[in-house]
Amino acid sequence: MKKLLVCLAVSSMLLTGCSFMHKKGIIEVNGQVITQADFDREFDKSVDKSFLKSFGGSENLVKSNDNTLYVVFKEKVVNELIIKALLDSEIKKRGIKATDEDVKNELKAVIDKVGSKEELNKILKERKVSNSAFKNDLKTQIKMKKLINTVENTDISDAEVQKYYDSHSQEFIHPEQVRASHILISANLIDMIKSIKQDKPNITPTELNAEVEKRMAAQKAKAEAILAEVKKNPDNFAQIAQQKSDDKASAARGGELGFFPKNAMVPEFANAAFSMKPNTISDLVQTSYGYHIIKVTDRMEAGKTPFGKVKEDLKFYLQTRKQIAVLKKLTESLMKEADIKYINPDFDPAKVVNVDPEPVKKDNSKK
Repeated sequence: MKKLLVCLAVSSMLLTGCSFMHKKGIIEVNGQVITQADFDREFDKSVDKSFLKSFGGSENLVKSNDNTLYVVFKEKVVNELIIKALLDSEIKKRGIKATDEDVKNELKAVIDKVGSKEELNKILKERKVSNSAFKNDLKTQIKMKKLINTVENTDISDAEVQKYYDSHSQEFIHPEQVRASHILISANLIDMIKSIKQDKPNITPTELNAEVEKRMAAQKAKAEAILAEVKKNPDNFAQIAQQKSDDKASAARGGELGFFPKNAMVPEFANAAFSMKPNTISDLVQTSYGYHIIKVTDRMEAGKTPFGKVKEDLKFYLQTRKQIAVLKKLTESLMKEADIKYINPDFDPAKVVNVDPEPVKKDNSKK
């Protein structure tokens, strides 16, 4: 049960639709069949979202009950599928639906959060999520919220938000911060040496130094050309960052790094950023990562973040926390009443993992 409830804290698990075929069943939940195909699909998604993605994901994971990693992911996915089946059934039982108007309003809320429809489309493309799949997830999210609110009202009042802010005041005290964006032209010495040695394994130290100097000079020249372009068209900073920055994570956001304190960045970058006024662009700033072009857009003095600036985020946090608590309680109730049959015993966690901490003792006493 504890392992089952841990899954509930992962919101992505709750927002994925359920579709159960009726062939090659492995588990039956209140008469609803979970198939091998359902398991395989969710298993691959779970592994590919984990740290194992960098090792080739699910394709390179040995799928055997002798493999501890496989057993861990297998048990996690089985638990998630059972919970999805129970919640999906409860949604249907209560006649909960997501109307076109619901989807329209939810979509608008998401667009408002990310900034624009174009930005949302870009994010979906980066994550390889189709528009139809995204809308299906929105529908599931809407139905999940409605289900929760049929169990208990999870609205959070302004008074509750204010009370949390007042009682957790230390969380909102911050040092001086700046908000900045940057464009990085990569010139990391260690990475450069490794690349050169990989291309030319027999290179001499003298030749290596010469090649490093040559490549460093080329990267600096590239950075200077981009800086000239930015200085000429400062309003196009975000667009240029998207196209030319080597920091792909921030490039996707137009170079945006958000607010940060001085100790969050390497000294060269931090000293430059904190010496700038808002809406100004730096000259080239060299760090161990390469050459940066920095744009400072805002400053925040040390102190306490005003309630007005965090009110909406706090309300969202408190409401989400309350929704998770309600959902956990509902799931516990559904689990107590559930009729779960493991059609394929290989998927029964109790038979895959020894759940008894102590071995069974035999009674050899004579009667």
